Amino acid sequence: MKKKTLAACGGIVSPPAAEACGLDRTDKRPAAGRGTDISTSFIRHRKLGCGKASGVIGCLFLLALGVLLLTLTAVNQTMAAEPQTWVDGLPGAWVSPKYCDPYVDYNCPAPTLKPKDLKAMEQSGHCDPYVDYKCLDTVLGNDPFTRFIRYYELEWGKAVAPADPNAPAGSRPDSMIAPTPQATPPMPFTEWPYGGTQNIGKTVPNSVDSPLMVAIANTALGKAMTDAHIQVYGWIEPAFNISTNTTRPGGNLPVSYDYTPNDVQLDQAVIYVERLPDEVQLDHFDWGFRVSTLYGVDGRYTTAFGLFSNQLLKQNAVNIFDLPMVYWDGYFPVFQGVNVRIGRFISIPDIEAQLAPNNYTYVHSLTYTWDNYTNTGIEFTEALSRNWTLQQGVTVGTEAMPWHWGAHVLNPYVISGSNAAGLGPGVDPLFPGTSMLKDPGAMPSLTLGVRWTSDDGRDDLNFVMDAWNTGTWGYNNLQWIGFTYYHKWNDYWHFAFETWNIHNYDVPNLNNAAASALIANNGTPFSPTFMPFNAPNAAFCGGPSSFNQIIPGSKLTCTTDTQTFLLYINYSPNKLNNFSIRTEYFNDYYGQRTGVPTAYTDIALSWQHWFSPQIEMRPEIGYYYSINQPAFNGDANAGIPPTKNTAVIGAADIIIHF
Repeated sequence: MKKKTLAACGGIVSPPAAEACGLDRTDKRPAAGRGTDISTSFIRHRKLGCGKASGVIGCLFLLALGVLLLTLTAVNQTMAAEPQTWVDGLPGAWVSPKYCDPYVDYNCPAPTLKPKDLKAMEQSGHCDPYVDYKCLDTVLGNDPFTRFIRYYELEWGKAVAPADPNAPAGSRPDSMIAPTPQATPPMPFTEWPYGGTQNIGKTVPNSVDSPLMVAIANTALGKAMTDAHIQVYGWIEPAFNISTNTTRPGGNLPVSYDYTPNDVQLDQAVIYVERLPDEVQLDHFDWGFRVSTLYGVDGRYTTAFGLFSNQLLKQNAVNIFDLPMVYWDGYFPVFQGVNVRIGRFISIPDIEAQLAPNNYTYVHSLTYTWDNYTNTGIEFTEALSRNWTLQQGVTVGTEAMPWHWGAHVLNPYVISGSNAAGLGPGVDPLFPGTSMLKDPGAMPSLTLGVRWTSDDGRDDLNFVMDAWNTGTWGYNNLQWIGFTYYHKWNDYWHFAFETWNIHNYDVPNLNNAAASALIANNGTPFSPTFMPFNAPNAAFCGGPSSFNQIIPGSKLTCTTDTQTFLLYINYSPNKLNNFSIRTEYFNDYYGQRTGVPTAYTDIALSWQHWFSPQIEMRPEIGYYYSINQPAFNGDANAGIPPTKNTAVIGAADIIIHF
């Protein structure tokens, strides 16, 4: 049986070494951390100054963040100076001596047997594929259903898959590329996320640890797929939440993906069909592809205008089908490797990502919820050295489809000669003329990114401008600029920080009576006749104090921007558990992202527990505060205004991979 599906750790048997080769459970491939990248956020907004109420909170947040980072740095120096006083990332006095499990604990030697002992074990009839990989088929059996169930049983309670000693190396040597910083489990990635590409130097075919692929491996179909380097796998993710909000649906917004309070939901049922290129080698061209299907509540967030989007925009469906990723990858052995991706793919910023296994926590930060999700176009990624990677892309905006570029729809307001805005019959200064662009944001857009990784792999910086164009108001035409920074202190502790700024131009002003009337009476491409539900927000150009007010003499449109700061601190006592503290400050001064002009701050504590590399649960509790006015417990689609400044939400999901 060809067992490349189990690991890509080239001759590595010990679990710690298998982890070091980059076995990535979130992307189900070695060292292929996904769907995130970053950018540097320039705090350009004048309202962030300490003279404003929200600015004071922002300054206090930044001060607290600085103190926290300084404290953690001091702790790191203490740990480095006195390593013998620390156990499992905690002071030794706090931790009792314990049994060392090589399949769960960090820095625990794997069991080894001499050849004569292996032979004796085989003769005795006892079989452990973690020690003697040759006996895997004996343990699993022959028929696919039995193999499927027994593979879950085999991995239960362990953090790694049995390692095939004959599988190709899953990474270039550390002398050529930075070491893999994390392991999955318990993290949602092995490489610091940067997205828009495979992990160059750490991706090989047939490397997904999938019970389904193991189950069919001995069949004619399974052998043909293995020979073609094609794998099929996925997961299901049910979840629930308990909230102080009560409005259903939508009362938890702007928090996501648990947007309806006190509910049980199917977040994601996902299937991938993919071929991974060999990007470890440097001597020949290779190619790959991915087609992903998603069904569930989370499809409400991945929807791109023009691709199955009527489910969200015209029906307001709860569960939505989507194709969040459909792309082709080409790998060229130039520099240290060049990846070219063509199709629809995850936007390259962010610590977090759309697909459930790629996140520390179940509930997303506001920072992630309200920024770019997917782009469609072409992305180039060049690994120039072990430290530097460049990215460039040309896409059709964000959450936009190529066939909407230049597409027009009729303007009912002008054609009917309406005077609802009081500017004269058929006069529409927002979109003059009898026709208007269907999605003004669907246009050629530029992405630029640069990534730096330290020699030891413990530090990673990404600066990105994602999908920049004229910045005009569109379906989700976000001009994103920001950065992420990751730092690993040791196997137990690391943090991830992200900040970004998003701006839009020519956003209709809801404080202006004419602009509001034009939107309500079908004078824009996002008016009710075109998008009765979940249309892009306009803005309260007067800021938080102008919420839901008409201000005589106010301008028709304005430029909006949103600023955010996000921090994750992670402690992992072993390879099956991780604890995350997430805190953020999110300033939606004009309300263009969340619909309410206010700044937010929140803090959440999450536990990610893996029963095996295939099954994970993530309980958490979060406190969310809207600083300027109520932002929770409303439903914009039903015209129900928010009534609460605070929300406490407990939630949990379970991810079952197959």
